Amino acid sequence: MNEQRPDQPPAPEPYSSPYLPQRPPSAQPEPPGAPEPPRAPEQPPAPEPTWQLPPLFESEPPPPARAKVGGWVWPVVAVLALIFGLIGGAAGGAAWQQWQGDTSSPTRSPALVESAVAAPLPPENGSVAAVAQALLPSTVQVLARQGEQGDGATGSGFVLDAEGHIVTNSHVVAGSANGGGIVVIDHAGNRHDAEIVGRSPVYDLAVLKVEPSDSLVPAALGSSRSLLVGETVVALGSPLGLSSTVTAGIVSALNRPVTTGDSENDTSFINAVQTDAAINPGNSGGPLVNLAGEVVGVNSAIATTGAGFGDAGNIGVGFAIPVEQVRITAAQILDQGEAYYPVIGAQVRTGERNVGGATIMEVNAGSPAADAGLQAEDVITKVADHRITDGISLIVAIRVYQPGETVEFTVERGGEERVIEITLGSEVG
Repeated sequence: MNEQRPDQPPAPEPYSSPYLPQRPPSAQPEPPGAPEPPRAPEQPPAPEPTWQLPPLFESEPPPPARAKVGGWVWPVVAVLALIFGLIGGAAGGAAWQQWQGDTSSPTRSPALVESAVAAPLPPENGSVAAVAQALLPSTVQVLARQGEQGDGATGSGFVLDAEGHIVTNSHVVAGSANGGGIVVIDHAGNRHDAEIVGRSPVYDLAVLKVEPSDSLVPAALGSSRSLLVGETVVALGSPLGLSSTVTAGIVSALNRPVTTGDSENDTSFINAVQTDAAINPGNSGGPLVNLAGEVVGVNSAIATTGAGFGDAGNIGVGFAIPVEQVRITAAQILDQGEAYYPVIGAQVRTGERNVGGATIMEVNAGSPAADAGLQAEDVITKVADHRITDGISLIVAIRVYQPGETVEFTVERGGEERVIEITLGSEVG
């Protein structure tokens, strides 16, 4: 798992995707002596598309949270007391997060799935009813059977394109990954047999494939980065198996570092959109949309209170995976059949919260972290310009970037501060 050395073969060509618009090839030069053709009136050059993602962070993220219980709700111990169930348990002990990456993986620029359709509603729309009418034909119920005779899981999803691709949560279909059937039910009640194209347990996203149908209307993709705290959003899905359910609320917060609804994967950390729109078990994988009818997130986890496990419902604290991550992960799955996430190749303590930095417990030999000079007991306090408060905020900060990117890390060592650059490795997940 070593990084590419000077004596190794050259790096592959930059990654491209059929889901990105392609630039036209440059015109070939005229042979010497050829007469100059008449020139057309000069036109201003068309702007070229840029795929650089702006930073997600505008302020220090609050403490992390953990999605548990049946792959959906967080564990709780008392009314209004949330358990942050990380790898060491909730006692605040030293938990360890493994970041052992395959640093030989090719550098991948962030290919993005483009929106198949334009926003169905004008930006000035203020009607939740109009959003419901526009988005319900794009929202589906997902029934996933676990094994040939096993119980089923119920979730939600939305139509990505006219080719029959459906986006949902990985934890909704995880039980069917090794056998069992998946059925997608559209707004009109039609049933469509589905298969898994690929899934990412780390980002809790999956792409399904059904036969194209006129009853499956692609949803428009928006931007979570344009959201404002207090802005109205709408959640659609099938809570508790009740299909075509619509709830509305506001954006409660942005850039929440939390775990997703995939309780089977302790590396499922995201920088979430928090909303008070009612989200309950069965909403997993459904779209969170703005008032222009654009998908801005994928509903994935909720917080619950009380001593009950599984029966507690929504308390107005739900979390959605930002649509920017959906664009990247879906493009990787559609191109490669699998998704990638960035790693540094180290172990970091994740059992503490808001301790002023992330403590490195161990650096893996031959990893990007080792090559950059990171050492055990180093405390990372910043990634680029984003402040790091604990291990979870470090993981989430790194996942803003893509494998192969070089990122500055501010490190405290022996009472002194230094800045090191790490070229991120790659892991499939």
